[in-house]
Amino acid sequence: MKKIASFTVNHIDLCRGIYVSRKDTVGDNVLTTFDIRMKRPNLEPVMHNAEMHTIEHLAATFLRNHSEYDEKTIYFGPMGCRTGFYVILKGDLESKDVISILTEMFTFIANYEGEIPGATARDCGNYLDMNLPMAKYESKKFLEEILIDIKEKNMIYPS
Repeated sequence: MKKIASFTVNHIDLCRGIYVSRKDTVGDNVLTTFDIRMKRPNLEPVMHNAEMHTIEHLAATFLRNHSEYDEKTIYFGPMGCRTGFYVILKGDLESKDVISILTEMFTFIANYEGEIPGATARDCGNYLDMNLPMAKYESKKFLEEILIDIKEKNMIYPS
């Protein structure tokens, strides 16, 4: 079987960052999938499901309520390896094009107070598995250590 694109990425040398994972054309639209890599693969502890679930709820809600990105957001969700997330946006985009919105999104999560959107039995299939303090911690850490002064090595996949 042919390897899918995400399994051809060199995870040994992969740093935390924002990467273009793939681009797909659907009709007349280009969809760009971004790899939001919050943890260094195989070198640092992965995130637990509860904080990832919380980040997913907050990020998806933020993006779908954003004045510019509401119609551009196709999907936001976790990676199975628990080292980050994928976001699919409408448009032929590069990593540098989304740093501003992702900085805004992670700032929103890092400072979030209140009830987590959609965290009820009616709205979510596992609503009790949430951890807002850790979601805020992970978001702030990624924001401060990577996004605020992002380097080229954190936007281009290693060969």
